[in-house]
Amino acid sequence: MQITKDTVVTITYQVSDAQGKLLETSPEPMAYLHGGYGNTFEKIEAALEGQQAGFATTVVLEPADAFGERDESLVQTISKADFPPGVKVGGTLRGVADDGGERIFTVVKIKGPQVILDGNHPHAGKTLRFSLKVVDVQAASAEEVAHGHAHGAHGHHH
Repeated sequence: MQITKDTVVTITYQVSDAQGKLLETSPEPMAYLHGGYGNTFEKIEAALEGQQAGFATTVVLEPADAFGERDESLVQTISKADFPPGVKVGGTLRGVADDGGERIFTVVKIKGPQVILDGNHPHAGKTLRFSLKVVDVQAASAEEVAHGHAHGAHGHHH
């Protein structure tokens, strides 16, 4: 079956930076609903359109096509007293950015009584190389299309 709108595509992936350093790899295959539902990056969907199981490719995404440019206004310094005990560098917490939107912040540094948080995605500002392999392609169910995402073994569970 070919990858077209309203197919559930199961892939494995590896993400590297522009220098080839491995940043992330899929622990298990991941399924997404193909066809403009926002479940993966547009340029990845475009590269997979019309392909079949067994297809492998590498897609290079500039920051604007992936996680965006870094936004230094999302780096904040907060008093350590405002945090629960056990705050560690690398830890994450859910918070509200200055624009009022909910965001995940990563603790990047603890400097005496201050904690420095970064609300940028860890890959923001990076050119990324996605090595993809299509494992399976299936027609989406009516429920998956209605919900706008894949269900089942490697997709979203309700």
